[in-house]
Formats: sequence, structure tokens, C-alpha cells
Amino acid sequence: MADKEILNKEHETSDEQESNHEEMLTDEKVTSESISDNAELSQEEKLRREVSELKDKYLRLYSEFENYRRRTSKERLDLIKTASEDLMKDIIPVVDDFERAFKASEQEENATKVRDGNQLVFHKLVKILESKGLKPMEDLVGKPFDAETQEAITQIPAPTNELKGKVIDVVENGYTLGEKVIRYAKVVTGA
Repeated sequence: MADKEILNKEHETSDEQESNHEEMLTDEKVTSESISDNAELSQEEKLRREVSELKDKYLRLYSEFENYRRRTSKERLDLIKTASEDLMKDIIPVVDDFERAFKASEQEENATKVRDGNQLVFHKLVKILESKGLKPMEDLVGKPFDAETQEAITQIPAPTNELKGKVIDVVENGYTLGEKVIRYAKVVTGA
């Protein structure tokens, strides 16, 4: 009987050990699951934080760009409004010269002096405009018609065969500013 009791006790002990072992395995399983859940949660949390940081960076960058765009657009408008300021400052003395010429011409009886004074003021104005880059189109008569720089206002029979399709007369001068045509020359062409 003692042997049976010992065997029963060993069996009970073995059952307890198995039970304890199963509990330990279950605990380890639960612990490993919770660890993996925590790892997943922490990974998920990391991704959420990263997304949040990236959203924040994007919003800041977008705001900075919008501020830059507004600022440059305002600066461009200001520049356009004041772009001709230098030209205006240079032309004001010419206006003063014209006013003096008008006053002087009221008392002057000699027309040649008035004309000479007007020519001086005109040449002063032309020099100012040339210094700003304005150039008249010159020597157009006798050259082929160029639709890129000229506007034909009429066409007349050419006096000679050599002038057919060429400029016969310039009604209004054309002007370029740098390389850009700002006013087309109005010309008469030969047919």
C-alpha cells in the first residue's frame, strides 16, 4: 500500500507539475502575446507619431510657401507700380524745359529761335529715352517689309520694280526697348 501511496503521490505530483507546466506555458503564451501586442501597438504608435510629424512638417512647409507666394506677389505689384519711377524722374526736367519754352515763345517773334529751342528740348528727351534702352527703328525705306517689326497701313503701286514688296514710306516710327518691339512702325509698302 505504501507503494501505491507513493505512486499516487508521485502521480499527483506529476499531475501538479504538468498542471503547473501548462499554466506556465499558458502564462508564457499570454505574456508573449501581450508582448507582441505591445510591440504591434508600439509599432502602430510609432507609425501614428511619424504620420503626425510628417503632417505637421507638410503644414508648416505649405504655410511657408503660401507666405512666400503672397509676399512675392505683393513685391511684384509694388515693382510694377514703381517701375517707371526712374524714367519719370528723368523726364520731369524735360517737362520743365517745355514749360519754359512755351513762356519764352509767347514773347518771341522770331520763329526760328522758338523752333531751335523746341529742337533742343526734343533732343534732350530723345537722349533720355535712349539711355533707358528705347531705340527708334531707322533706315526702313527701301528695305523689304518685315511683319515682325512693321505694320503696313496701305499699299501703293511701286514707282520701280525694285521697290515691290518693300517699304516706300514711314508714316510713324517704330520703337524697340532692348530687343522687344514696343511700337510697330507704320509703313507704306509698294505693290
